[in-house]
Amino acid sequence: MPLPLPVPDLVSLDLLCSVADLGSIKRAADAHGISQPAASMRLRSLEKAVGVALLERGAGHARLTPAGEAVVQWSSEIISKVTSLLEGVRALRAEGDGTLTLAASMTVAEYLVPQWLSRLRLMDPEITAYLLMGNSEGVLEIVRTERADIGFVEGSAVPSHFEQALVFSDDLVVVVSPGHPWANRKKVVTSTELAKTPLIMRESGSGTREVLHKALGTQGLSPVSLVELASNTALKSMVVSGAGPGVLSRLVTKAEVESGQLVIVRTRGLSLERSIRAVWLRGRKPSQAARRLLEVAAGVA
Repeated sequence: MPLPLPVPDLVSLDLLCSVADLGSIKRAADAHGISQPAASMRLRSLEKAVGVALLERGAGHARLTPAGEAVVQWSSEIISKVTSLLEGVRALRAEGDGTLTLAASMTVAEYLVPQWLSRLRLMDPEITAYLLMGNSEGVLEIVRTERADIGFVEGSAVPSHFEQALVFSDDLVVVVSPGHPWANRKKVVTSTELAKTPLIMRESGSGTREVLHKALGTQGLSPVSLVELASNTALKSMVVSGAGPGVLSRLVTKAEVESGQLVIVRTRGLSLERSIRAVWLRGRKPSQAARRLLEVAAGVA
């Protein structure tokens, strides 16, 4: 029979169970490989879906309400059965190594995955690949919930319950339109000046944003956001239009820099190197197709 709507999100129920086990939203978020704000948003959406308060929130802790305790008790058995279902489906999928589901951050999906899959196709024409895209935080969640065999993320922060392998090294650059005052200046832009300038940036959860925050954070600085966008293409278009400086992967800006649409600004005192890593769940051996893709990525990138 049809389920009564709205149906609570299983991932959010699983997160609530982790809050019950670990005693705080932050610790539960760390265990699930997501940020604390993302976890809080999921839990509030869950409370809205079920129509009752599930948590009492305090400084550094979160306690279940009586309704929350009941929901956790009912959820535990459901989550256990869904986990068994996913493991069974994963086993069925692994029986035929001809299917591969991968998840990749936006930069990797747009600029690296196509050549990886082309090379993989030449090696083994029988493999059918499916690509899921998101920011780095989203990719970790996709892999954690076993919706993909392997994921590719930017930045450096990979939770301990993932295995990881370095496949590519990249760096970020500050770019402006040719008409921007920074385009032709001889003096380099310092990290302090960059931190004071409103920037066109990627959204929270993006590996690109993480690297920029970390680089400025080592000097006690943080970037100022003019606008935040979830698309490299949209970000480039806005910078090209002259709206302001942007921070993007050198890989992403290569074509526009070569055509003269964007200019890379020289900076000083700022380390913007980053790594692109393959990730998979710790204790879970990647499928044969995923291992082949990892070999291709490490060789082509």
